[in-house]
Amino acid sequence: MKRIIAQAIKELKQVTRDRLTLALALVLPLILLVLYGKVISFTVTGLPLVIRDYDQTPRSRQYVETLMASGSYKLVEAAPDEKPETLLAKEQARIVVIIPPQFERDLERGRKAEVQWVIDATDSNTATTLRGQAAALTEAFLREHGLKGAEIAPVIKAETRIWFNPGGDSDKYIGPGAMAVVLALFPPLLAALAMSRETEQKTILQVYVSSISAHEYLLGKTLAFFILAVAEWALIVLLGMWLFGIHFVASPIPFLVGTVVYLFCCVAFGVMTGASIRDQASTIQAIAMVCFLFSFLLSGFMFPISNIPASIRWISNFVPARYFIEITRDAFVRGGGWPAVWPSHVALLVLGTLFLFVAWRKMRNMQLED
Repeated sequence: MKRIIAQAIKELKQVTRDRLTLALALVLPLILLVLYGKVISFTVTGLPLVIRDYDQTPRSRQYVETLMASGSYKLVEAAPDEKPETLLAKEQARIVVIIPPQFERDLERGRKAEVQWVIDATDSNTATTLRGQAAALTEAFLREHGLKGAEIAPVIKAETRIWFNPGGDSDKYIGPGAMAVVLALFPPLLAALAMSRETEQKTILQVYVSSISAHEYLLGKTLAFFILAVAEWALIVLLGMWLFGIHFVASPIPFLVGTVVYLFCCVAFGVMTGASIRDQASTIQAIAMVCFLFSFLLSGFMFPISNIPASIRWISNFVPARYFIEITRDAFVRGGGWPAVWPSHVALLVLGTLFLFVAWRKMRNMQLED
């Protein structure tokens, strides 16, 4: 145990003496978290909207006021002779709303009044959101002005209740996932670079001729960068809770336990990569490919894993960020507790142990025979 602690202390001293490495460990994760939080958003706001009001009555103006009160659109002026498809093609507008003549008269007489929404569907997700908003805002307009009688009551009426995130705040979805993705990149990167640097600079020879065993060497490395990862995690969680306006909705114990297992898993992956790759350039490429791209695309961070084609979906089972995202979103949004997330803890523990075992297999013959 003394050798493991000594190895860990040696690594921590090297990190604290290198300002660039220290900045990479503690500053860049915070910058990346802020970028994720401010750049990625599923909230639809400020979209340019053109209104074609061919009725010009109090009712039609009230309908326009209802749309603008939502805060999702920005009214822009356009030449009256330009066609809606031309406005969309020139990106002058994302939505064109056409209010037909006799709009007010048809509503007052209980007839069906159709308002046409022409939506730019280049971004299909935004288009789907706008389509839903069109129905919701029209429904709100009819209810506010006592025009519900203009509709035929359906045989079956669905009553919808939104749980966990009733306001549709994308920060509550992006924030917890961003924490997991940022932590998936930096702890393994630092551990892998420390391992590959010793091989590249030949200082690993000092370890070969020492009395430290392979498992002591690897556990010392893992312990050192786990401590560094905990410091990163503390800064990221504090900043994330403030930046995204999130808080624990249930007991934080599953989240804290999951954090320990996840950080161990990430550092173990970095140790495994550093033990397998002998130069730092290739190590950086490997970490960027596996830890960043896989965590970004195959973890459920941006979209549900069920939407990924089945031919590559199986890869997500080996992406640690997938399981920690489930833990963080449960802690900050759903609040399901242990019954909801314990399989993720088990999966992270298995993956971390596997990574460390592979690293040991690579270095078990490091000692020179007497």
